[in-house]
Amino acid sequence: MQFPDPLQRGTLLRRYKRFLADVALDAGGEVTAHCPNPGSMLGLDAPGSEVWLSPARNPERKLRYTWELLRYDGRLVGINTGHPNKLVEEAVTGGAIAELAGYGTVRREVRYGRNSRIDLLLGGGGRPDCYVEVKNVHLKRDADGASGAAEFPDSVTRRGAKHLAELSDMVAAGNRAVMVYVVQREDCDHFRLAADIDPGYAAAFAAARAAGVEAICYTCKIAVDGIHIAAPLPISQQLHATGT
Repeated sequence: MQFPDPLQRGTLLRRYKRFLADVALDAGGEVTAHCPNPGSMLGLDAPGSEVWLSPARNPERKLRYTWELLRYDGRLVGINTGHPNKLVEEAVTGGAIAELAGYGTVRREVRYGRNSRIDLLLGGGGRPDCYVEVKNVHLKRDADGASGAAEFPDSVTRRGAKHLAELSDMVAAGNRAVMVYVVQREDCDHFRLAADIDPGYAAAFAAARAAGVEAICYTCKIAVDGIHIAAPLPISQQLHATGT
């Protein structure tokens, strides 16, 4: 996924109301940018951080910039939760995700379950349909000594738990269901669940895996001109629980 226009670099002044961020642009002036991330962004929204914004192409849009990247500990991190679906779709059609290869069709946002839409529905290839749910991952905590762990979620997500239950229903109906975690950073060597942040999601994940839902994780290659799926990360069975 290439950014259609050059990103603008700046310094984060503050993030507030979840979806707003004040930024001082290197080119001069201050702007209020859209923050396309409903999570807590734990550890990633500190004032003074180097950030990168994409300019809006629609001249009528109220907020003229969207926050795309930030630099943390010398490395770029993608914070736009709207990108992973496109990243996975590109990777699937390009054959970059081995676990999802061999399907003839890829459809996005297909209605299923209890008033939901599946991120990707793969079909063809003489196999049952494959329901693919995609989640963005950018949380990495160093304080517990497991410095290489990417974690999800960074805040309570009842919607995420609902999706896991719906994927289980698809498996029970004879289909295939895969949970894909996309890590928009390059400094992690494995993935695990942040059970201390949302024990309900961790329980829902365990139940879904027992029901036959598959789970895979991929990291990304991130640059100021684009983001691409890079390589698989192992999923650890160890949970990040309180006190561990």
